[in-house]
Amino acid sequence: MLSHRICTGLPRRRLGKLIEELAGPWLAQQEGRLRERRGHERLRAAGAGPDRGLVFTDRVIATLVVLRFQLPHQALAVFYGVDRSTITRAVHEIRPLLAARGFAVPGKPGLRLRTLADVFAYAAAEGVELRLDGTEVQVRRPAANRPGRRAFVSGKKKRNTKKPTVISDGKGRLLWAGAVRPGRMHDVTALRTEGIEELLQQYPEVKVKADSGYQGLARDFPGQVTAPPLKPKKGAPPDEITAWERARKAQSSERICVEHAIAEPKQWRPLQRWTGRREYFDDTMLAIAGLVSDRCAER
Repeated sequence: MLSHRICTGLPRRRLGKLIEELAGPWLAQQEGRLRERRGHERLRAAGAGPDRGLVFTDRVIATLVVLRFQLPHQALAVFYGVDRSTITRAVHEIRPLLAARGFAVPGKPGLRLRTLADVFAYAAAEGVELRLDGTEVQVRRPAANRPGRRAFVSGKKKRNTKKPTVISDGKGRLLWAGAVRPGRMHDVTALRTEGIEELLQQYPEVKVKADSGYQGLARDFPGQVTAPPLKPKKGAPPDEITAWERARKAQSSERICVEHAIAEPKQWRPLQRWTGRREYFDDTMLAIAGLVSDRCAER
């Protein structure tokens, strides 16, 4: 029942492929963990010892349900007839594997983009014009008197957030999400710390369209990055204001597709408001965005 598309967000065919894809990395992860705990190679054949409370397929499905609806682990434990800690352990095992998958590429099933450098290399090779924008997700407020507590307070949202950056192509297909930073950090600063300036220099043929939050990047790379023009000063003549509005609307209509790319992952409950621990948000966001990119690549 929980394997239904409504629960997992994936059709049965894609769910089957995902389980097959994750099986190898999961087994390697488990063997590595057991080897580290034992301190030596296994002395008995694989399969000996107590049975797992939740088989691998159910671990993947339970994790997808948690990612889809942000359900309490205790609720899923009732469905499966196991202890809550079993569901929690399954999520902690599967979520990093989903986050490490990367992002699907349209028309290239064997290729996945995992870093910002991968995105620029792909855009340069295929002549893809990129669209980028930042988005914010509300997170739990850090405890009082904790160092760095103000770093999460967004100047725009006036609440505690984390801010990922999203990149899409001209058709609104999600290519990458990352550079997750506390909400107080500016959009351009988040990307600069990710190394976008070096990549723009390395790939001068790559073109990027962005919103007004990236005007500093457009100033530094005028031939590559396009942002809306600066708003005329107060008291500017009507002709100048009219020209500015026309240019702003034209640029906005060309980069609106990245807003659609942002909206798709936010159909999953954790990216509407994250109620878990902040240290798990990055993997959750990458896992969801990677799953969404699989669907986008088929368009």
